[in-house]
Formats: sequence, structure tokens, C-alpha cells
Amino acid sequence: MQQQEYKEFISEIKNNILKSRYKAASLANRELLLLYYYTGYKLSEKIKNSNWGSGIVNNISEDLQKELPGLRGFSYRNLQKMKQFYEEYEVLFNFLLSSDKKESAFVPSSTAQIESNVLMPLITAQTTLESKVLQVEEFVENIFLKIGFTHHITLINKCKDIEERIFYFQKIVENQWSVTILEHHINSCLYQLKGKIINNFERTLPEKLHKHATDAFKSEYLLDFINLDEDDDERVLENEIIRNLKKFIMSLGTDFSYIGNQYRIKVGEEEFFIDLLFFHRTLQSLVAFELKRGKFKAEYAGKMNLYLSALDEYVRKDHENPSIGIILCKEKDDKVVEFAFRDYNKAMGVAKLKTSREIPEKFKGLLPDIDELKKLI
Repeated sequence: MQQQEYKEFISEIKNNILKSRYKAASLANRELLLLYYYTGYKLSEKIKNSNWGSGIVNNISEDLQKELPGLRGFSYRNLQKMKQFYEEYEVLFNFLLSSDKKESAFVPSSTAQIESNVLMPLITAQTTLESKVLQVEEFVENIFLKIGFTHHITLINKCKDIEERIFYFQKIVENQWSVTILEHHINSCLYQLKGKIINNFERTLPEKLHKHATDAFKSEYLLDFINLDEDDDERVLENEIIRNLKKFIMSLGTDFSYIGNQYRIKVGEEEFFIDLLFFHRTLQSLVAFELKRGKFKAEYAGKMNLYLSALDEYVRKDHENPSIGIILCKEKDDKVVEFAFRDYNKAMGVAKLKTSREIPEKFKGLLPDIDELKKLI
């Protein structure tokens, strides 16, 4: 047997194993969600209709442990979460429980449920199917039941806005986010900041890239894994980013591949160095990041324009799209950014950069600043 043929055979078997594992995990997650939803439904109905106090949940947990020694996942806390899960998505009752499990005296029809809840119009807008019932069924099977229970509870507790929650539903399924990554994106306000970056993309990129490019970047990046002193310069910031590269890429979002830092390009007899260079797989574009510790200055745009011209001339492959430059700075005046970009033909954007030591505006004045603390010490 030839070596190449053998390698291809092993690769095929490996891929089949991984696909089967994913399918098995997906099916297991589906059944677990349905079990938790049904358990939450039973608890909610009994507490509501049988005059059971909320304290009964602790008794139920203890008795289940006696009946099924070693049972996991049915602690008092988890049972409360199951009840919360059902009550939050009671509107999906007809789509999640089979007819033999529906014991309520009155169960509204699927059509009535669709028309009576704010969640449903958002769900039905996700598909092209004509029947609203079929639309909801597709959402439940292809999105809702593919999300882990802990993901669901995290979203219920942290995202009260339904549109925001559906946004994260889709991102979890598309990118297979862990709970840790989900929490990071919620805490860094991905939903609120995505697509809000100040840019000149419409004027400088092919039309097919406008939306993708805008969605790829945020107006603000929270690097809560970095601690900087006020007098630390851009090189210190860059070194901290490189030391925490995995976390930085997670902050950027999906599809970014790291190429290098202090990336050298030569133009004529002069050398220039780009702080951080990435490649974005969906955009098929090189992305240059320049780091600035202070407020945005108009001259930063000219320097970035030169970098992008050099990248397009000497580094970009024939099949790739034009390079994009993002300037990350502590502060910016939107009007200054707009005027600075106006006469350049390279795709650029400016976003704010926050690190963990920066105090939110609402807390400034309540605590002494760093200089005052140093004097006290």
C-alpha cells in the first residue's frame, strides 16, 4: 500500500470519527435540554398549581439523590435553573414537548403562541420559510437545541434583550463557542459594538465586502487581560498582547490568523514596521493593527495608508482582497477621524482600546488616581 493512500485512508477514518462524535454530542445535548425543559415545566406547574412552596425544590433534589445514588446535574441549584429555563421559554412549549407530556389544562396552539410573544417575530425572521410554524420548528431544531444548557442559562441571566440573545444564539452555533468565550463576548459588549467602527470601507473596498468588513470589527476592544501603567508606551502594550496572543485573538473575534508583530516592509530605501499583522479568512484580506496609547491624531491615517499601500504592493497575493488597517487608540474624536480618512483610498478604521486598569467614567472621582495612591504609599 502506498504511503499517500494510507494517509488518506487514516484521514478519512479520523474525519468520520470526529463527525460521529460531534453528532453524538449534539444528540445528547438535544435530549438533555428536552429533559431539563420538561423537568422545569413539571416543577413550575406543581409549585404554581399545587400550593407547593419554593422550598420543595431542595427536598426534590435530596430525594432524587436517594432514589438514584450518584445522580449528577439535579442539585437544588440546577433544578432552579431548569425551572427558570422553562419559564423563560414557555412560549416554545408546543415545539419542545411531545403531546404525551403536555399535561396543562389549557395548552395554546402553536399558531397562538407564535402571535402572542415578542420572541417569535425575531425567530421567524431568521428563515425564508413561508409557514411561521415551520420557521419556529426549524429554529428550535437547528439553533435552540444545539446550544448547551449552561450557555442558555448564561444568556438568560446576562442578556435580557431578546434580539441580543438571538444574536448570540447564532454566533454560538456558527462558531461553537465555549461558555468562557461566550461570557467574554458578552462582557466586551460584542452585540452593542459589532459593526460600529468608524471606517471608510464603503468608499475603499469592493461592494461585496462592505457588510462583512464592517461586521468583522468593533468600535471598542476590551483587553481586560492586560494591566498597564499610565506611563507605559505602545511597545509595552504590544509585548503584553503578544504574551497573551490567544486572548487577544479571542477579543478580535473569529477568522483572524496571526502573521507577526513588528512586521517589516521596505519601501525604497526605508524600512517600516507594522505593530501587528493578521489575515482575515472570510474577508481574504491582510489586516494591519497600529497601537496608540493616546488620542487619535490625523497623521496616523497617513502612516497607515502607506503601510497598506506597501502591503498591497509587496505582500498581498493575487487572489486576496485589498488590505485593511485598524488603528487602536485610547481616545478619538469621530469628526477628526472622518476628515483624516476623507482623501485616502485605502480601507481604514479607528477603534478604542481599553485595558483592565482603566476606571469607568461613572467611578472616576470616587477613588484616588494612581499618582495620589503613590503619594499615600
